[in-house]
Amino acid sequence: MSTGELLSIEPQELEFAFELKKQISCSMQLRNKTDNHVAFKVKTTNPKKYCVRPNTGIVLPRSTCDVMVTMQAQKEAPLDMQCKDKFLLQSAVASPGTTPKDITPELFNKESGNQVEECKLKVNYVTPRQPPSPVREGSEEGSSPRGSISENGTVNTIESNAAPRSLAESNEKSSEARALISKLTEEKNSAVQQINKLHKELELLKRGGNKSSGGIPFIYVVIIGLIGLLVGYLLK
Repeated sequence: MSTGELLSIEPQELEFAFELKKQISCSMQLRNKTDNHVAFKVKTTNPKKYCVRPNTGIVLPRSTCDVMVTMQAQKEAPLDMQCKDKFLLQSAVASPGTTPKDITPELFNKESGNQVEECKLKVNYVTPRQPPSPVREGSEEGSSPRGSISENGTVNTIESNAAPRSLAESNEKSSEARALISKLTEEKNSAVQQINKLHKELELLKRGGNKSSGGIPFIYVVIIGLIGLLVGYLLK
């Protein structure tokens, strides 16, 4: 903090987090240490490069005033990030009721007998601070699962929580498949029994037909055809 009899200025040096093609601002605080009204004026060696708001003003007794200094966007970085720009802050005792419009260059003229103070401020460029990396609340797609430690010290992961669910679903599907296979097996066994029964009946009919007429009636041919269709269906 730079301390004079009229104003204390903080900080002593203006620091800009330099970035190309971007406006950068920093602020300084002026504190009136007296019971008088104090006028101030801010000058710079490079007025086209900086914008100061306010560049003139009045600081009331025992009060403070914030001044914002904005550096225009720069197309090139200075060599070794060194800056030769400087600021000059002039302060002088003003009459009560003085407004910023009443401030004239003569007010800061020591030869006129006014109490005037001057403070020089250097400019420094610093590296911009990197924002902290955001913490992901849950594992994203394609990333490895996160683990958590329970009270008893065991590690629980997403995979361990998902495994019981997957196992239960697999067991349920297996039970359904076994039930379906069992049902189909019973139907197949029943069909085989029907075929065997039809074969026996056919043999009996053949024997009876041979004894009576010596030929195979038309009904036998139909029954044989039905048996062939049923066997073909079961073998698919």
